[in-house]
Amino acid sequence: MKKQPQITEKTKQKFVEVFCELYSQKPIEKISIQEISNKSGYNRSTFYQYFTDIYELLDSVENDLLNEMKKELANKELSMDTVQDTLYCLDKKEHLLVLNALLGDYGSVRFLKRLKKEIALNQLELNVPQNQSLTPYFIEFYLTTALSLFRLWLQRQKDLSSEEFFKLVENLYSRGFTPYIKE
Repeated sequence: MKKQPQITEKTKQKFVEVFCELYSQKPIEKISIQEISNKSGYNRSTFYQYFTDIYELLDSVENDLLNEMKKELANKELSMDTVQDTLYCLDKKEHLLVLNALLGDYGSVRFLKRLKKEIALNQLELNVPQNQSLTPYFIEFYLTTALSLFRLWLQRQKDLSSEEFFKLVENLYSRGFTPYIKE
């Protein structure tokens, strides 16, 4: 007998939510399938109907977020604002639990690398000085800084409004740190 798709999706989503809650609190190595199952209200065999192990669950969470981001960015023109556009895509209530896990203290460096790759690096290269040996450094600085600031903003539980945060990032890139220093 086939299960109803909405029930199947709801069950899978519950595993994802519980995993993200746990992953934002402790390293993946300390999370067990039993713990996820118990907190989800299902047994281990139900977990295995959706995922082979915790790492497949992590891949699923990362892939779902990146695919959603790609869909949203597909309609935008690529430019230096691509990083800002990416952060705007990620700044959605429905992504908060996942982002707190993936970008939290126990999140993986691998996800950050995947996220950086998804941002159109070739387009960014068009807007930086044409010194081939320096270009990778400019791009890394730009991406790493933006993602690090976004991560800090999430950790601080979005203590600035979205508008204030994005304006701050934009100002830091365009005018630097100096305007914020009191004389």
